Amino acid sequence: MSSGARPGHPLLSEDTDPAPSAPGLFADLRPQLPLFPLDTVLFPGGLLPLRVFEVRYLDLISACLRSGEPFGVVALIQGGEVRRDGETVRFEPEGCLAEVVDCDSEQTGILQVRCRGTRRFMLAGQAHQGSDGLWRADAVLQDEDAPAPLPPELQPCATALGRAIATLAQRGQHPFFMPHRLDDAGWLANRWSEILPIPLATRHKLMMLPDPLARLRLVDGFLRRHGIVGG
Repeated sequence: MSSGARPGHPLLSEDTDPAPSAPGLFADLRPQLPLFPLDTVLFPGGLLPLRVFEVRYLDLISACLRSGEPFGVVALIQGGEVRRDGETVRFEPEGCLAEVVDCDSEQTGILQVRCRGTRRFMLAGQAHQGSDGLWRADAVLQDEDAPAPLPPELQPCATALGRAIATLAQRGQHPFFMPHRLDDAGWLANRWSEILPIPLATRHKLMMLPDPLARLRLVDGFLRRHGIVGG
């Protein structure tokens, strides 16, 4: 997994403010959520394959398998996925919960893990790194996308993604969990955002945009500008 450049991207204009409002008094708090900084953005409903070999993350995945609890995926701003002494690590203050779906160990000390994205969150305080090497922070869960039927002008987004899914399936590639909800704006916007060639920072902004129809309209604009759907 690798990140794109940090500068802005025409998919989002400068006056777009995708961040949800500040956490309220009755928001859903996850105290000391363990964090997994990655060079990727996990979306709700998204498929995240991981090859885990660092002791801190092997222990994390083992703990999640025992407890059924999720961990938080946050996109890296600075630093690498693999721990290096003296390296500065910075990551976005928002992310997405990941639940472990299945796990396999083909060789000693390495886990092949598949995770599913669930709820978006915002960090409620300063993240800190423990003696075990894991980052943790209090996190406030954000609202899930409400079901949003597609307006007729956005139907081409669904048609194009359906074709892309069929083409990938013919190649033996299945990047999305079933069922494929091509009639739901939030699901459709999230899946396009995962596979479009856009910078990591832009992908992160799309993930945190709380309005699923607004998210899909931004994706639709990108698809039309690049000739992926008809203009």
